Amino acid sequence: MSDIVLDSKSFKSAVNKISKEISDNNKNIHEVAIIGIQSKGVFLAKRILAEIAKLAGIGMSRIPFGTLDITLYRDDLDDLSSKIPVIKDTVIPFDTNRKNIILIDDVIYTGRTVRAALDVLMDFGRPKSVQLAVLIDRGFRELPIEAKYVGIRYQSEELVKVECKETDGVDRVTFIK
Repeated sequence: MSDIVLDSKSFKSAVNKISKEISDNNKNIHEVAIIGIQSKGVFLAKRILAEIAKLAGIGMSRIPFGTLDITLYRDDLDDLSSKIPVIKDTVIPFDTNRKNIILIDDVIYTGRTVRAALDVLMDFGRPKSVQLAVLIDRGFRELPIEAKYVGIRYQSEELVKVECKETDGVDRVTFIK
């Protein structure tokens, strides 16, 4: 049994809300770069990138874009010994130094994924700032990490499932009971 938290229309509204807030808070778009955390964060990041470029009246290629995989930086890697972790691409084809990095993920819960992402990001340089954007903030943080841009806040310890058109054929967020 599951509850739909975001349908495709509210999913798109949440992405547009995040994009508008990022655009409003980063007037100098030439200092901004967007990085999506594998895997659903990458799809969201591409959509946010497109919307920000549209709001700024520039082509998407004018805003640096990258992808980041946190698998080898996870603090629970030893707990996954029975499973072989799947490592995805980390591609950051630009200098992160002196950039305002917009780090994008689908869900924030404990904060551990973001902590790992920050560790990976720091291996690439020293950004001017790192701003976190998430589609869903579930609450119940274990680390003092908060998103600056949030599609919706929905405090729940239930499992969340984010579905994106690119991989699942539909945009939807459900909580599984």
